[in-house]
Amino acid sequence: MEYLHTMLRVSNLEASLDFYCTHLGLIETKRVNNDLGRFTLVFLAAPNDLERTQVNQSPLLELTYNWDESTYDSGRNFGHLAFRVGNIYQMCEKLMSAGITINRPPRDGHMAFIKSPDNISIELLQRGDSLAPKEPWTSMPNLGNW
Repeated sequence: MEYLHTMLRVSNLEASLDFYCTHLGLIETKRVNNDLGRFTLVFLAAPNDLERTQVNQSPLLELTYNWDESTYDSGRNFGHLAFRVGNIYQMCEKLMSAGITINRPPRDGHMAFIKSPDNISIELLQRGDSLAPKEPWTSMPNLGNW
């Protein structure tokens, strides 16, 4: 068995691409516009997975934009996406500077949670050992849910 991709339905393709590519750093690897089915598929890869995705077409995040849909309800049957990052504090700082809410701050130097424009929970995990706890993260409260 081989993991291929996770598909997320998005209500605003441009806002989602800004979030996943500009802010999280994913790279668009393929785009399919289907006029007959009235949808667009955009496949994204993490930078460190790019070479592997070019060979195996996996692991990928597939954003599905249905042209005639405007909103999607969030279902609790979907848990979250997870990405490993080089420095969790730097990533969270970058996201906060862009106006993205850190729902669960990286108080432990290891894990944080944010949400996409479509309310999808995204877990950020520190690569390797946890970083030493430090402010402002250690005293920052949780916001909302994830």
